[in-house]
Amino acid sequence: MNSHSPLHRRNFLRGLGAGIALPALHSLIPTRVLAEAAKAAEAGKAGLTASGMPLRMAFLYHPNGVNVDKWKPTGTGKEYQFNETQKPYAKFKNDFQIYSGFEHKNGTAGGDGGGDHARANASFLTGARPFKTAGADIKLGISADQVAANAIGDQTRFSSLELSCDGVRKSGVCDSGYSCAYQFNLSWRSDTTPMTPESNPRLVFERLFGSGSKDERAKSYQMRQQRQRSILDFVLEDAHSLEKQLGNNDRLKLDEYLTGVREIERRIEKAERFGPPADPGTPAPDGTPDDYEEHIHLMMDMLALAFETDSTRVASFLLAHDGSNRSFKDIGVAEGHHSLSHHQNDEEKLKKLAKIDLFYSRQFAYFLEKLSAKKDADGKSILHNSMIVWGGGLSDPNRHRHNELPIVLAGHAGGRFETGRHNDLGSDTPLSNLFLSMLDTMGVKETSFGDSTGFAQTI
Repeated sequence: MNSHSPLHRRNFLRGLGAGIALPALHSLIPTRVLAEAAKAAEAGKAGLTASGMPLRMAFLYHPNGVNVDKWKPTGTGKEYQFNETQKPYAKFKNDFQIYSGFEHKNGTAGGDGGGDHARANASFLTGARPFKTAGADIKLGISADQVAANAIGDQTRFSSLELSCDGVRKSGVCDSGYSCAYQFNLSWRSDTTPMTPESNPRLVFERLFGSGSKDERAKSYQMRQQRQRSILDFVLEDAHSLEKQLGNNDRLKLDEYLTGVREIERRIEKAERFGPPADPGTPAPDGTPDDYEEHIHLMMDMLALAFETDSTRVASFLLAHDGSNRSFKDIGVAEGHHSLSHHQNDEEKLKKLAKIDLFYSRQFAYFLEKLSAKKDADGKSILHNSMIVWGGGLSDPNRHRHNELPIVLAGHAGGRFETGRHNDLGSDTPLSNLFLSMLDTMGVKETSFGDSTGFAQTI
């Protein structure tokens, strides 16, 4: 850095003194670092754009389908026209693509009977059919975000980030004999293990950056690392001493135990490699607000901060679970969302459903605004260097339709996507095809995902 640059004293020192995080200014990044990043991008390193910037991937889920007549755009290609409930994000037309024709067959009843809301949630990111159970024997499939996290998660402090505005439910019956685990979790590490989302914005902040003031967070980080190391050293020393006294069966059991210990050790080593978290330049939220829109905005703020600080490059956000019966009195809708979604073509119910769709579109517009305002070191916005899926697992909720899903793909993937289009696929196409293509764009080379039949033809 040039010590005579006005950035050096005014911004950099002020940032150190006041704990204000600097944006990713190109002039503050050593030429060597930029050259290495570009070289890694040219070599095809997963998780980077062509300019060497982080490539982010996020999936945002809104519940209970849409009023299709007020949502689906008219026309195709770049000359399409927005429908009524898409207008809040119309200003970002050149930053996204809208799709018609994606489906999830594994969301349909098949031979499993009722439970379309549970299947809508469960199949959305996995492309898999949930095993119908209310017990502990849940079974689904790994989700697209976790395939990406497994491939590039070692490049960031957190492999992935899971958010929700709902409470956590891992057991019990929620929809026609399906476990609540299917309905309240969007991300799945494996076919039996969901990734539990966090719904408290303050806890998300503290997970990303620590608790307390900037100095307190740094001190706490060092103490926590030392304590974890001390405990781990004690456990390993004790285990190795004990191993000499055990028979073969007990040694196998001990080895299984040590496998878990070694996983903790890897996490500690990863944390030490990245060092203490950067200061985000913003105070921690007070907690979970009562106002739903404010809650959504705070969670989106946390997600945008996570991307800006490169704390993670993979995220999912369940705004509300499918089947949610939340009311929206602030916009003049006193009835529950789920109740209205079974509108039976009643004109008044359809109008209220469109109001709720418009509310959710405003939330998407808020997030796009956030990402477009934040700049990467290449001068492009974080939105430019991202892939953001906005959608749900139902189209017409009255008939529980799992085809013609309302899907928007925002971001340019660092310049790899042709945006500003409405892509009508012409026939039912697995949504898993889109996810397979996104993984490929991320540099994660998979030949199939979920129920995919190939790569998406338009992206």
